[in-house]
Amino acid sequence: MLDWFVNPNHGPIVIAKQRGYFSEQGLNVVIQEPADPSTPPKLVAAGKVDLAISYQPSLTIDVAAGLPLVRAATLIATPLNTLMVLDNGKIDSLADLKHKKIGIAIAGNEEATIGTMLRSVDVAYDEVETINIGWALSSSLASGKVDAIWGGLRNFETNQLALEGYKAKAFFPEEFGVPSYDELVFVANANTYDAQALKGFNAAIEKATMYIVNHPEASWQQFVAYAPDTLNNELNQRAWRDTLTRFALRPAAVDLKRYDDYAHFMYSQKIITSLPKAQDYVLELQ
Repeated sequence: MLDWFVNPNHGPIVIAKQRGYFSEQGLNVVIQEPADPSTPPKLVAAGKVDLAISYQPSLTIDVAAGLPLVRAATLIATPLNTLMVLDNGKIDSLADLKHKKIGIAIAGNEEATIGTMLRSVDVAYDEVETINIGWALSSSLASGKVDAIWGGLRNFETNQLALEGYKAKAFFPEEFGVPSYDELVFVANANTYDAQALKGFNAAIEKATMYIVNHPEASWQQFVAYAPDTLNNELNQRAWRDTLTRFALRPAAVDLKRYDDYAHFMYSQKIITSLPKAQDYVLELQ
């Protein structure tokens, strides 16, 4: 189960399906879109689906809360989330957000992440105003309802705003004190996962990723053929180009310290109240 509707972030999954790479591994992979993007990891934990896409921070939160989940592979190996403003001369640096309004999609751990970024430029979190704007991120920024948005993805919202005639400037969390992390990961049930099936799945995803990197235009055509009515548009084509450098070239490979570093950050910011160890929930299936 995906984390959202099919989009360029899911390129390797779709290409592996389209080109028969899963079948080569003896796997029958059914791609599902969630009705609610918060449910896929819970469905894996409940044994309703075999694999789901989640986010490294979300996985750490879920494991700390006791859900039986493990990381099986990486899909997007860099953060995508940003703190985004319009590049119109009004906000040139992160420090310029002092006493400004920041729109957020979902209330959660933004105080820890936005607060860490702001502290790096000597601005306190209570010196900005956060407003829950739902998923109307780009429109709220373009209309001036807010001065910045948290949750705009560097491969999507930047392009969406550009298509609407606005130039965006993004401040990247990993450049302002927030540890780097894997944006999208595959999670499996800690108690019931099939190691051999997962190795085959990872091999297919890696083969698809290499095909995408080697043949970006041909793979784009095969990607949109999966659902041409919804995928074949200018926004997705731009996002496809900007996502190519984000895919994990070795999906099975993992840096345990990277996971532990981010967990320590979350623990220090009181996002989680227990500290899981990466070796206990990150599979090494190479």
